Amino acid sequence: MESRKLAFLGLGVMGYPMAGHLARAGHSVTVYNRTAARAAKWLADAGAGGKNASVPTPASAVSGSSIVMMCVGNDDDVRAVALGPDGALAAMKPGAILVDHTTASATVAREVHQAAAARGIGFLDAPVSGGQAGAENGKLTIMVGGDAATFATAEPVLATYAKAVTLMGGPGAGQLTKMVNQICIAGLVQALSEGLNFAARAGLEVEKVLDVIGKGAAQSWQMDNRGKTMAADKFDFGFAVDWMRKDLSICMGEARVNGAQLPVTALVDQFYARIQAVGGARWDTSSLIRLLR
Repeated sequence: MESRKLAFLGLGVMGYPMAGHLARAGHSVTVYNRTAARAAKWLADAGAGGKNASVPTPASAVSGSSIVMMCVGNDDDVRAVALGPDGALAAMKPGAILVDHTTASATVAREVHQAAAARGIGFLDAPVSGGQAGAENGKLTIMVGGDAATFATAEPVLATYAKAVTLMGGPGAGQLTKMVNQICIAGLVQALSEGLNFAARAGLEVEKVLDVIGKGAAQSWQMDNRGKTMAADKFDFGFAVDWMRKDLSICMGEARVNGAQLPVTALVDQFYARIQAVGGARWDTSSLIRLLR
């Protein structure tokens, strides 16, 4: 793939390694992060080499970039970084593409898409799944909403840090698909917690149970990647409870609009609130099992 001039806005636990993959692929990457020290560290890790740079504002980061990726915190952050007076759209040229990897609402995705279209700029809402490990290993799953032609242009670049990049539909479809992902995970982690707690109380060897049922219909990514750490009561890593509650709030807000019923999701959200209350806001989402012990 030919080298491109790119920008990446937001260098959190996901954005930092994602931007690194772009730089290692030979692209010229300009980064922006709200905390300048984090951007400086990224630049030191990536190497300036005359190609990569760190700048103080989103607008200065995107100047001259053909594709701009962003991965920030929530809807308000998306609006500030994309739509603010010193935001990305204020400085991007017609024909460029803005890709938002933030897990946010479908509403804000459509809002930014409309603002970008008015400037002749392409926009894709493209939340990711795979966690920090997926970002670091370049094995994310990216679910995308937007125009087919815009997707076709951006997809080879996004594939730099993904194992799968799929266009799900028009603006907002990527975010809606990520909501389905989080809804499914919430119920699954609670069920896995109950099963492992049951196994322990029944006097079974939990790791042996995981090995056996992991070869059958109960197998899942959560079981494969979190089962043993749940059994060992280790949660100081992974996707934080705070982030999951933010995501589930988005899911339940959308459900109130489309009429979907989410009784299990709502219940698990309250279980996560209890985890926060006992100091587990930054624990991995698999910490639900703590409430059963």
